[in-house]
Amino acid sequence: MAGNGQRATLRTVAERLGISVSTVSRALSGQGGRYRIRPETVGAVRAAAADLQFRPDPVARGLRMRRTHSLGLVVPDAANPFFAEIAASVADAARLRGHAVLLCDSRETTEREAEAVRLLMDRKVDGLIVCPVGLRADHLEACRAGGLPVVVADRIVGSPPLPFVAADNAAGGRMAAAYLVKRGHRRIGLLQGLPGSTPNEERKTAFLAELARHGIPRRLVPVAGEEFSEAAGAGAASALLDRHPGLTALFALSNVVAMGALRVLAARGISVPRDLSILGFDDHPYAALLATPLTVIAQPVEDLGRRAAETLFDRIEGRAPSRARAAVRLPVRLVERASVAAQPPDATKGTRP
Repeated sequence: MAGNGQRATLRTVAERLGISVSTVSRALSGQGGRYRIRPETVGAVRAAAADLQFRPDPVARGLRMRRTHSLGLVVPDAANPFFAEIAASVADAARLRGHAVLLCDSRETTEREAEAVRLLMDRKVDGLIVCPVGLRADHLEACRAGGLPVVVADRIVGSPPLPFVAADNAAGGRMAAAYLVKRGHRRIGLLQGLPGSTPNEERKTAFLAELARHGIPRRLVPVAGEEFSEAAGAGAASALLDRHPGLTALFALSNVVAMGALRVLAARGISVPRDLSILGFDDHPYAALLATPLTVIAQPVEDLGRRAAETLFDRIEGRAPSRARAAVRLPVRLVERASVAAQPPDATKGTRP
């Protein structure tokens, strides 16, 4: 710290040693050898900087380098454990690169998402990671056109698609259908999320196609739901239970949708899995701790956030990623717990949902 109580600067260190500011800057940034600064001078600069408690000013450095060392992150629901884990993973990856993360919550609306993107651009972030609502992408296309590096995670948007990292949703849909059929279920309801978004459509399409492959046509699989939220999951579960009392299983396309369905089942006194089985897409921090632990198709959420950050840093630092690197699909896996019961072989013959 400078003697007058003010923060020490490069000039403070330079004046103490009687050398130039540029020499101090080069010595402290590890460029002494490049500029042929004598090792003893580099040592003296570092000792003086430590004695004066000199710390680099990141704002000033950012202005010189035209970098703010900050990333923008936009998620549709920061309270959802899935997106909270993505945010934590992105923050960890950013910290290792000396970057801070500015987080915005779009509340699952495209308007708020576009507003958040504009706000982050005004803050001069070095790049953006967006978990988009997924119904419109003009505001993100504008970032791409303007040269701001953008990577999307979870939901895929843009034409051609913006660089993305997402789970293998189709594989998860097929996996869920095959597992329910293996357990003897043929009267199955689907609790979807946001219609038109890529996770919803990829999971739903693959799930229905796999059921059809096992002799359960699309017309016999009731579908309900309007968004990825607990409230929507509760409403969709209520609708299916009212209209199709013969269902033996539900497949929920996200963790919060599954939580909403479980709330309805508990309120109606429906026992899981004795009366009705349920399978969810996305794990949940408490899924294994429920009265009936929830069977799920789990995504590698931590990897999703980390890979999105790595892809973004490639673009910020001018390393043009290959087409494969700019379109990353991560594997999913079935986590079998206790929420899906086996159906007797003859329990579903000759019936409709």
